[in-house]
Amino acid sequence: MTQAHPLTSCQSLKPGQMKRFIVNDKAILAANVNGEIYAIADLCSHEDAILSNGALKDGCVECPLHGSRFDLKTGQPREEPATEPVDTYVVEIREDTIYIQM
Repeated sequence: MTQAHPLTSCQSLKPGQMKRFIVNDKAILAANVNGEIYAIADLCSHEDAILSNGALKDGCVECPLHGSRFDLKTGQPREEPATEPVDTYVVEIREDTIYIQM
């Protein structure tokens, strides 16, 4: 059974921003892409780099270590060297709060 966990207020994650959160001992990256909120695992599947230390570009997050880009909608890598996807999470907006389902 999944449970919704609050992350932050909508105002604290503006378009073009991403932030790291810890939920149930898991690192989560939440990103606002043109008003759409996405949540993925905040750890590169290639070398365990923290993705939230990277760059947000064209609906993807770029790993700061080797430059792999991960699609924020699907978690799929768009560029090597990463070949494995990262986990994605369902996002809900309730009133002014961003929640993720885990």
